[in-house]
Amino acid sequence: MRVGLHKNLIWQRLLFFVLAGAVLFAYGATVNAPPWNFGKLMGIYVVFFFLIAQLISWLVFKQTPTIPLCIGGALIVVGGIVVSAAKAQ
Repeated sequence: MRVGLHKNLIWQRLLFFVLAGAVLFAYGATVNAPPWNFGKLMGIYVVFFFLIAQLISWLVFKQTPTIPLCIGGALIVVGGIVVSAAKAQ
C-alpha cells in the first residue's frame, strides 16, 4: 500500500493497491479459518506483525532499526511468548 501511494503512474498505483488487497484477504482467510483461540491468536499476531513490519521497513525502505525499537520489539516478542505459552482456562 505504501509503495502504491507514492507511485506517479495510475496503473502502478492500482497494481500495488490490488496486491495489498490480495495480501490482506489472504491473511484474513488464513487466521480466521482454523478454530484458534482468539486471545492467543492476537498475541501471536502482534508479534508477527511487528517483526514483518520491521523487516519490510529495513529491507524495502532502508530504515535501520534503532536501539529503543529493538528493546521495545524484544518486549513485544517476550509478551507473545507469554501469551502463547499460557494454558487455556
